[in-house]
Amino acid sequence: MNIVDEVFQRADRKAVALIAGERTLTFGELESAMEAAAGQLIAAGLPRREPGRVPRIGLACPNSVEHVILALAVLSSGGCLVPVAGELAAPEREAVLRTVGVDALILSDKLPWPERHHSCNRAVHLPGLCATLFPDVRGESRSDDEPLRFDEGELARVDPAFIRFSSGTTGEAKGVVLSHATLFARVESANRRLGIGPEDRVVWILSMAHHFAVSIMLYLLKGAATVIVPSHLAEDVLGDGIRHHGTVLYGSPFHHALLAAEPSGRPWPGLRLAVSTAAPLPLATAEAFDRRFGTPLSQGLGLIEAGMPFLNTTASREKPGSVGRPSGDATAELRDVETGLPVGPCETGELYLRCEGMLDAYLSPWRRREAILAPGGWFRTGDLARFDADGDLHLMGRVKTVINVAGMKCFPEEVEIVLQGCPGVSAVKVHGREHPRFGSVPVAEIVPAGDPPAISGLIAACRGALAAYKIPVDFKFVRELPRTASGKIRR
Repeated sequence: MNIVDEVFQRADRKAVALIAGERTLTFGELESAMEAAAGQLIAAGLPRREPGRVPRIGLACPNSVEHVILALAVLSSGGCLVPVAGELAAPEREAVLRTVGVDALILSDKLPWPERHHSCNRAVHLPGLCATLFPDVRGESRSDDEPLRFDEGELARVDPAFIRFSSGTTGEAKGVVLSHATLFARVESANRRLGIGPEDRVVWILSMAHHFAVSIMLYLLKGAATVIVPSHLAEDVLGDGIRHHGTVLYGSPFHHALLAAEPSGRPWPGLRLAVSTAAPLPLATAEAFDRRFGTPLSQGLGLIEAGMPFLNTTASREKPGSVGRPSGDATAELRDVETGLPVGPCETGELYLRCEGMLDAYLSPWRRREAILAPGGWFRTGDLARFDADGDLHLMGRVKTVINVAGMKCFPEEVEIVLQGCPGVSAVKVHGREHPRFGSVPVAEIVPAGDPPAISGLIAACRGALAAYKIPVDFKFVRELPRTASGKIRR
């Protein structure tokens, strides 16, 4: 199957598919634009699929109508799409091209990469698409003595649609391979929780390079309109949301905090669902957003390996810190990290998941789904979580980031939520530091919002909310925190 065929076989061609500022495309217009783009790319030298080999096509393009058109053109032409985030540093993006063995690169005119524009490789400018095609980058990006860590035939047998790299917050990023069939199953699975349909207009502010494979494809497959907002300014997001009758907002806690603080007091009529993802949702942000718009934030758990198996739609106002309950095809278990045995009620354990749309493979080194999943088809997430008495799931942190203080577990994210709610704190990272008596102790790095807050006030806030052993023993004020390409704090 080809997932693009599924989009346009289902689409009402007169319905609106994309909105960006004053520009609107119906599904019929989007299909025509995609077909024209595919023709231009092929004429310019875009590699074609062959028996036993699927070309990997890199796409570096900011959020825009052109991003959607180009992505669909690559997929419809039989290529495997490899999103390359524009915010990556030159060594990071070249590493993506090299690891995947990218055959060609489509580079937006809005993302000038000097190392590409001065490349000796043949380049073809596509003025109608505001992009340049580099049709033969593979030979340049890899040396002869650096073989690929996967077999071309094995990859082709998967029928890959996307290869996307995880954020790499705690280690080397993985190339996650999704086939056309898996992507379709994942969209269907996620929408059992989202409930998006043709009547919806989804206001989009996250990075397409990180979320296109499921989110944008889901909206297209379900006949919804996507409102692309190029600005992160709250007044622009709210203005476009109101002007284009947005019904669904999909963003991160950062975006929601900005919207909650937007000073105009304008209501957002028709906003039925506001999804928070990509980072833990602070309680203060959830409460402020709900007060401002009268719509609770629904926190979701999104994984590149598994899609969105959790979304809190049943208790979003009462428990904004929860990601909800398993529903539909999603099931979950919590297991002891060391023994692998199920933990008791309300106890913390590692989250194991089963749902439709699990990844097909890790690319480099190559591992098929069967070798990745635990017995019974469970995916070991590396997340620590607990179910409360009602069965709602609360994420507690990552297995690799837990701080063991004299045999007691301290979850950095738990401490960060408390500190993030303190006046004068813009961003915070808590991590462990070795200690001769306790093994490790928590310490905090804080980006102040203006003048640094008093440490005594930070300690008092922690004492009021946390056990004594979880209170950081040291507070360091820094100008910024290292982050991944998707904006998460790098652990």
